[in-house]
Amino acid sequence: MAPGHFLKLLYIEKDMTVKTRFAPSPTGFLHVGGARTALYSWLYARNQGGDFVLRIEDTDLERSTQEAIDAILEGMNWLGLNWEEGPYFQTQRFDRYNQLIDQLLQEGKAYKCYCSKERVDALREQQMANGEKARYDGHCRDLGEAPEADAPFVVRFRNPVEGKVAWDDHVRGRIEIDNRELDDLIIRRTDGAPTYNFCVVIDDWDMGITQVVRGEDHINNTPRQINIYEALGAPVPEFAHVSMILGDDGAKLSKRHGAVSVMQYRDDGFLPQALLNYLVRLGWSHGDQEIFSMEEMIKLFSLKAINKSASAFNTDKLLWLNQHYMKSLPVEEVAEHLAWHFADQKIDTANGPALTDLIPVMAERCQTLKELAQSSRYYYEEFTEFDAAAAKKHLRPVAQAPLERIAEKLSALSEWSAEAIHQSIKDTAEELELGMGKVGMPLRVAVTGAGQSPSLDLTLLLIGQTRSVERINKAVEFVANRANS
Repeated sequence: MAPGHFLKLLYIEKDMTVKTRFAPSPTGFLHVGGARTALYSWLYARNQGGDFVLRIEDTDLERSTQEAIDAILEGMNWLGLNWEEGPYFQTQRFDRYNQLIDQLLQEGKAYKCYCSKERVDALREQQMANGEKARYDGHCRDLGEAPEADAPFVVRFRNPVEGKVAWDDHVRGRIEIDNRELDDLIIRRTDGAPTYNFCVVIDDWDMGITQVVRGEDHINNTPRQINIYEALGAPVPEFAHVSMILGDDGAKLSKRHGAVSVMQYRDDGFLPQALLNYLVRLGWSHGDQEIFSMEEMIKLFSLKAINKSASAFNTDKLLWLNQHYMKSLPVEEVAEHLAWHFADQKIDTANGPALTDLIPVMAERCQTLKELAQSSRYYYEEFTEFDAAAAKKHLRPVAQAPLERIAEKLSALSEWSAEAIHQSIKDTAEELELGMGKVGMPLRVAVTGAGQSPSLDLTLLLIGQTRSVERINKAVEFVANRANS
């Protein structure tokens, strides 16, 4: 459905299909907490055979940006959290909101408030000085007429003054708020723009949202919104307010704890499957199980199993999960994401092994795709110099004979296989009466430029016969020059 597509009378006729939504504000990137909320909403819709809606809540005209909208969509697509409807944009629905605000005004369920900002600010300051809760005092609630012609005004919702607002939260249980704790909410500003709390109600009603999953910071908004639903005669959705995510030091997750943007995790080399698996466990569990396929998440997820307490982010655990998925996912899936990192590091993979062949060899040694790409450069590019410490230790004059011998054997191989390579190294060691390390370590430095790599037979197999022999001959030349210097 195209962005801003008008909702065709969904507020008049609805079915009972489960429908959830993710409704971020485009004032920044898609952060980890938002991604977890989106995942929970998405999983519940999938578990119930329902639909998932993406809505962009862009009523904050000063702070909303197209860049942030693009970042949200990119993050959702990278995570694979597809939606059946949307993205809808609140700024394209102002006519609908204002129609209903006018209706509430006509019905006496809303009123015009002419109080100046100065009066409201002074009132709040006085209330706080008295140790009272800061709230509007209803000065214009029964004013009737404007104090003067063309006086600027906001529209406030006439909140009930008696009774309680109550709902059974899927995460928090029964919550009750006394209406006397709530003031008359502004639902339209002086510039004619409807406000967030009103727009959310209308959107969820029009879009047929049955379950609202969102952060616990919205709990204070919920009783206000429920009163607006009831004033409009609209069905009230069910709510699930999830706890915040903390850093491993117990403070609210922030940039100082590392990456908080979803796309930063992609840039840092994490697979979306690993991040989703990690996020689902930040507040939800199924026994002691830690690793979940997407199919298992969908099958097992329930709102009732979400934990009330806050969860601490643990990067080490995410790294462990990421390596698990690097090793266990089909190599074709991993290769799709790995290719991005090679391109990002400007490594041309055309002249070297297929990524699907590289992954099984390197994933055991790396925790991220970024690290894997960085560590694999020598498979695709020539290096101009050897690692100084590795060369000093292993490319000594004593290494010249084994390097020359292994070069001869490798160049003579008619079959370039791991078995044949391994046998050549073994034969060289036996013929020269040397330990395998005396042949293997100089060989490793010769072909990779450094002192660490996967097993030599697999490393040389991927580097290729011609390139391997050429590098060994360069190492022989390096050793000879060193001996003569």
